[in-house]
Amino acid sequence: MNPICSFDEVARLPLPGDNVAIATRQLDAGTIISYEGQTLILDFTVMEGHRFAVKAIAPGEELLSWELPFGVALRPIQPGGYVVNETVLRELRVHSLNFPLPELPNFVDQAQPYVLDEAKFRPAPASPAYMETRTFAGYRRSEARGVGTRNMVVLLGTTSRSGSYVRQLAARLQGELARYPGVDGIVPAAHTEGAEEGLNNLELLLRTLAGFIVNPNVGAVLIVDYGDEPVTNRMVEAYLREHGYPIGDVLHQFISIEGGFEESLAKGEAVVRGWLPAVNAMERTPESIRHLKIGLQCGGSDAFSGISANPLLGWISEELVRYGGAASLAETDELIGAEPYVLQKVRDVETARKFLQFVEQFKERTSWHGANAEGNPSGGNKYRGLYNIYLKSIGAARKKDPATRLDFATEYGERMKEPGFYFMDSPGNDLESIAGQVAAGCNLIIFTTGNGSITNFPFVPTIKVVTTTRRFQLLAEDMDINAGRYLEGMPMEELGRQTFDYMLQIASGRRSVGEKAGHAQVQIWRNWRQTDASRLDRLLHAPIPTGEPIAIRIKENAAAHPIRFTFTRQQNRLASDHIGLILPTSLCAGQVANMIANRLNQERLGWPDVSRFVALAHTEGCGTTGGQPEQLYARTMIGYVTHPMVKHCLLLEHGCEKTHNDYMRRQMEMMGVDPARLGFASIQLDGGIVKVGRKVEAWFRSRVSESGPATQETVGLEGLRVGILSDGLVSEADGEQLAALTRMIVGAGGMVVVPENSGLLSVPAYRENVLATPSAVPPSLAYGEHAKLNGFHLMETPTGHWVETVTGLAATGVELLIALVQRRPMQTHPFVPMLQMASDPAMRQNHGQDLDLLLAGNPNDWIPQILERGKQIMEHSYVPRLFRQGNTDFQMTRGFLGISL
Repeated sequence: MNPICSFDEVARLPLPGDNVAIATRQLDAGTIISYEGQTLILDFTVMEGHRFAVKAIAPGEELLSWELPFGVALRPIQPGGYVVNETVLRELRVHSLNFPLPELPNFVDQAQPYVLDEAKFRPAPASPAYMETRTFAGYRRSEARGVGTRNMVVLLGTTSRSGSYVRQLAARLQGELARYPGVDGIVPAAHTEGAEEGLNNLELLLRTLAGFIVNPNVGAVLIVDYGDEPVTNRMVEAYLREHGYPIGDVLHQFISIEGGFEESLAKGEAVVRGWLPAVNAMERTPESIRHLKIGLQCGGSDAFSGISANPLLGWISEELVRYGGAASLAETDELIGAEPYVLQKVRDVETARKFLQFVEQFKERTSWHGANAEGNPSGGNKYRGLYNIYLKSIGAARKKDPATRLDFATEYGERMKEPGFYFMDSPGNDLESIAGQVAAGCNLIIFTTGNGSITNFPFVPTIKVVTTTRRFQLLAEDMDINAGRYLEGMPMEELGRQTFDYMLQIASGRRSVGEKAGHAQVQIWRNWRQTDASRLDRLLHAPIPTGEPIAIRIKENAAAHPIRFTFTRQQNRLASDHIGLILPTSLCAGQVANMIANRLNQERLGWPDVSRFVALAHTEGCGTTGGQPEQLYARTMIGYVTHPMVKHCLLLEHGCEKTHNDYMRRQMEMMGVDPARLGFASIQLDGGIVKVGRKVEAWFRSRVSESGPATQETVGLEGLRVGILSDGLVSEADGEQLAALTRMIVGAGGMVVVPENSGLLSVPAYRENVLATPSAVPPSLAYGEHAKLNGFHLMETPTGHWVETVTGLAATGVELLIALVQRRPMQTHPFVPMLQMASDPAMRQNHGQDLDLLLAGNPNDWIPQILERGKQIMEHSYVPRLFRQGNTDFQMTRGFLGISL
């Protein structure tokens, strides 16, 4: 017989009125637990963070945690019964578990909708203020800007188009920091927004950029655009002045990238170098902690977030507000179901109304995209015991202490001008939510995590608080505070005081663990494509491309051409390059993947078997809708897994995302791809950034040692896999020559893929000379779909964004991108080479230094020039100019139905 366990040894009951408890460690089926004079026997294995009944629950009865409902029983649940719903069972079946699961769920998600009774509403008093104050060492700016906890030089891209510019500029300037110890960093703030027409998040984006610029942690800021995007420096400056932002109090300059990329980098470098002495001279002074504005965040949450870490933040924020500071709660969809708790103490009825209005707006917006706001919890959340949005929200709301009054409900990025406790409208996507808080004026972020999220922001320090001691020990090198000590008996007040003191040390200049790791990311609340549900049914039932090549016109002898290409064959694989690919399965793993790839390249690991290592950092995989957008994402990811230029590939998960390693394995099996040849690593489960880096390096080292010898092989046009795209209007001469090139390659047995949004398709000289039936030809490939058959393909392109188009096009398996440039040279792909060319005289004159081929003279001479330059690129005797200069980018589209959750 199993020994009897004391309840307190193995479980937690958040509040006395609850009828389910949370297991504090994995409890095997048959475990006997003594609870309040009764003996409970578990009917199934209950994983850490999952729940079991402590009272008999009848069918139709509500299940309660924190004395709030999160579901309704489907059948009788006896004390000791494992409590589980359908979505969690589905998630657990994706994982390889060594114990049986229930065949059927025993409860369904359900909570009563909250209705504000304005007749009974009573304004709540604020907590009594402290008469004395405490201080930290901060950077005093103007009265309107406040006090900074850091002194940063920020390089801000107005839109995604200038993202690679600010990243390259920051990299060039890092060596200067040793000469200026008073400068805490020179950091890029690159993001995904503002580069497409018809933005639905325009006001939000301008407000966020304006808030970034005047954040008190900014010592100086360079704002960069190209001058002709949908969002420009001129628009940002006008917004700043029209809305009273103290732009005159910030050392700043707006610059536009003109002429060559290298020339523009030198211009920006000169501006920043000129600022460094002045920024370095700024000094820390003793300042009241009323100048602290903290952003409260949670990510990678688990069942203990609402018991240990989030209540700790509630304690700290209550303390800070009483000292005259400010705290910001966010993540609108992660408070659905917790409205009774959030609104139990509110300053006035208008604030309560506004909070509920944000919740309803969020629900409506997601419905336009065929989703619902209740779909927020990720696979990692569910695996760690957060069964649904109601449980997640009830725990997340504990970042507001029961004693704290809700003072303000504000728009995303709206400035926090008064002390108090705020709620800011935002998605649950951690990075997108944090960006809004930084724009609102937060000078410190405190981030709770159950799984061990590694999130950090470039110019606002992040303190990471872990829910359990076990997870803290696993990730000690990447986490700041162990809130698991509360679960082990430390009083919350003592833990709160220690953490509050640590917060003041970080505010005074002590570097957080994340800052020491050098890890940071930015993402602004991404644009949403739909503004109503009018197209929803059509989008949900859109026809699926067949993958079959499209018939084209092949003229006699059109395929004849003497040019030959030398490729490498290794283990029955013929390709123009052989890279080691680190593919992050979500945004939070992206920069870590980059860090590892850079280190492997410095070591030249595996060369020449592996020509170089590449990481494809992106913004997806967490905090977005499921369904079609998730399938689009998975399809594109697998397009890169199967890309012919990828010799070895490892998937790097963060560990708590929706699209974790097990999810990707399942998707590969469904698409007929063998995951056995791939590597898999987890930042969280493998012990953090340093340890996972060692694991990744060891895996690639073992793969290289197992590789067989390579041989060279010569092929003609039949060996080419080419993508052709353009960024504007295409002339008849351009169209005619690219049509002839297409026919030559396809006629020889090669492959050409053109994105559906290309201007080529609107030019009769191309369309009518290529397509056998030039009218109403549907795409043959979905966005990012690996092309299994050679021939001519059109790829679906639910985006007008250059980088998103290139990202999908490269995933089809093309090994050369031929880009006809009409406006300006554009960002290149991280590993599929892009030949950028122009025939327009003005383009050749103004941007010749960044182009790879200047098409002039007789158009009939262009094809040999294109093929020869393509040969040089694919045989590595010529490197495309903008790739060599670092103007590369990678960004997946969310399609028409994707939206942040």
